Amino acid sequence: MTTQEEFEKVMAICREVFVKKMHDYGTAWRILRTTSLTDQIYIKANRIRSLQTKGHAMVNEGITPEFIGIINYAIMALIQLELGVSDGTDENDLRDKRAAELYDKHAAEALALMLRKNHDYDEAWRAMRVSSYADLILMKVFRTKQIEDLQGQTLISEGVAANYLDMLNYSAFALIKLVVEGEDEKQA
Repeated sequence: MTTQEEFEKVMAICREVFVKKMHDYGTAWRILRTTSLTDQIYIKANRIRSLQTKGHAMVNEGITPEFIGIINYAIMALIQLELGVSDGTDENDLRDKRAAELYDKHAAEALALMLRKNHDYDEAWRAMRVSSYADLILMKVFRTKQIEDLQGQTLISEGVAANYLDMLNYSAFALIKLVVEGEDEKQA
């Protein structure tokens, strides 16, 4: 299986979760500001690191669903950056089909970025530990929070969208190792 096929496989899993949750909850997430989505990603990444450090969970969920959540929250944030935040009063703001189309658009953007970086870095991510992905995601969260605090007024850095794409791709790498390659979460 190629890296692209592996990426597409894990993204299909994430998309399925996104679509099922959209069935259950609609697009209630449209009311969230990107700062709130950044915080949701922080919660997920922090839990991953906590579980990796402690070695066990008190809630019966491992780290795989958390990486899926990071991907889905990152795509929600990219959609929010594109469309703006909804005030929740327009029931027709974003229907399921259009939300899925936007999901696919941003997933394709992440894939294209991953393939370009993968070419330049020669798949160095394959030699990394899953714990490093959690650390890198947390670092990207803190960078994003700083950019948000600066209201996007950076001197040299990429904006928040680039950070969301990186968080998404690090999570995809982790899921490839955990789901496709079958690496044990406890050893990750």
